[in-house]
Amino acid sequence: MLNYDQQKRILDLLVAFALMIVFLPFWLIVPVLIIISDGFPIFFSHQRVGKDGQKFAIKKFRSMVNNAHEILHKQDPKLLEKFKKGDWKFPANEDPRITKLGKVLRALTIDEFPQLFNVIKGEMSMIGPRAYMQEELDEQTRKYPETKKYVKAILSIKPGITGPWQTSGRNEIPFVQRAKMDAEYAKTKNIWNDIRIILRTPKAMISKW
Repeated sequence: MLNYDQQKRILDLLVAFALMIVFLPFWLIVPVLIIISDGFPIFFSHQRVGKDGQKFAIKKFRSMVNNAHEILHKQDPKLLEKFKKGDWKFPANEDPRITKLGKVLRALTIDEFPQLFNVIKGEMSMIGPRAYMQEELDEQTRKYPETKKYVKAILSIKPGITGPWQTSGRNEIPFVQRAKMDAEYAKTKNIWNDIRIILRTPKAMISKW
């Protein structure tokens, strides 16, 4: 009898490879569109915190301008402050770093397709908590000390492409509530719950359109 971790790994690989095949046209079309609209690079890589605090490079189709980091951290201090106050994100359609094509890729969640490679490598799971930045976790736990226990639970499992709060039907969830939902998921190891979340994900994606 396979244990939960083994069952989940098999589910991850089956779903990841199936999605790569089903969405094969996007793997051919999106890189060309990115090059035409904003040049290279095609992919965006950023360090995130994984299981047991291990760092890994998350992969995405690039949806921002090339100097996105400089725009946020160097050009305008007020912009960075607004970003942090918004729970480490900007309000919809107010992020000055996102390209025109990037807005479309994000709206359709196509920018996250390359994370399937992270799943295949075993750095992520199809279902799990959000993959957080270390700086974000440090800042948020300082701001909300009560979330430290949630973060500890979150880092006990692999982060996921989708998860409980992404499929909850609520797009804007404060960090404290989001962390609590992720922590509760981390403590509930049930493969049928994972399958339910996967089946609910397409509806959640469409609702954002």
